[in-house]
Amino acid sequence: MLNYLAASLDDTQSDWKSILLAPEILPALIRIDAALQEKALQGLTIYPPRELVFNALRSVSPSDVKVVILGQDPYHGEGEAMGLSFSVPQGVRVPPSLRNIFKEQLQDLGLSIPKCGDLSHWARQGVLLLNSVMTVEADAAGSHGKLGWQTITDEMIKCISERNPGCVFMLWGNWARTKSELIDDKKHLILCAAHPSPLSASRGFMGCRHFSQANEWLKQQGRETIDWSMPETQSTLF
Repeated sequence: MLNYLAASLDDTQSDWKSILLAPEILPALIRIDAALQEKALQGLTIYPPRELVFNALRSVSPSDVKVVILGQDPYHGEGEAMGLSFSVPQGVRVPPSLRNIFKEQLQDLGLSIPKCGDLSHWARQGVLLLNSVMTVEADAAGSHGKLGWQTITDEMIKCISERNPGCVFMLWGNWARTKSELIDDKKHLILCAAHPSPLSASRGFMGCRHFSQANEWLKQQGRETIDWSMPETQSTLF
């Protein structure tokens, strides 16, 4: 049924599989899979590596999501994308947007700047680090924007909104804000701000205090808060 995406899908939580393989979603996923397989056969480099495409769905099930941080598409530089929005593997230089996220946490929560940009620690606590478009070609930002990924990820967002009340959705930038129509604001906290990119961070991201607001909301819902600190808090690779 699936070729390119098969290994990554096998490693996802079973509840995510039931969403992705639902009859109304599966045809779109099959079309994406075929397009990715064709591009791979053409010798194109695709990020993240095929086994990490659904990495965001490994650590947390739909019912255990507490916070959704929505990105647009993966990093397109070599070794950067790891299937978690805004996150890079240990040892990779921290990209500018993530650098600003860490700076905002410093202002908001007084946290030290982490040593690396691997956000897996957040994911394991129930933070869904989801890119709306889950793949990209090397050195070509937005190159898979028309493959149909939005059909898949919009369904994920809607399922969380419908089935898991009391979540926080962080929507950064005009593009992410458009996803608010998929979320029931009577059940969830929607936090909007400018994108953390250096081009816009000073126009509403810095000082947004989304991290402290998220934990306050979770506390009010009787849910465990997120430890936004990282296992190590030494100087970041800038």
